[in-house]
Amino acid sequence: MEILTQGHKYELEGFENKNNTQTIQFIEKTPVGDTTELQTINDGTTNEAVLEVLIDRMNYLQGKFPCRENAIVITKLQESLMWLEKRTADRKKRNVEGKQLA
Repeated sequence: MEILTQGHKYELEGFENKNNTQTIQFIEKTPVGDTTELQTINDGTTNEAVLEVLIDRMNYLQGKFPCRENAIVITKLQESLMWLEKRTADRKKRNVEGKQLA
């Protein structure tokens, strides 16, 4: 893995062919002037979307090669997704979603 933009853009090597790279771009926002509002400067995916992909993949693998470890990974990925969704719901409830506020 190579970090292209800390926290936002990553280049991943292929498993068998290291030169076969893929880039993952997460949405990147920056403050608008001196406000708490944020604007998108680079569109991309979210942590939640990547977790959903991993959950789908692990469920597929669990169907092909079932094992306890896969089941635990699926549970932990689902738990991670649940916490991110809770964070978003809490931020929306407090009207701070999409703003640079804690």
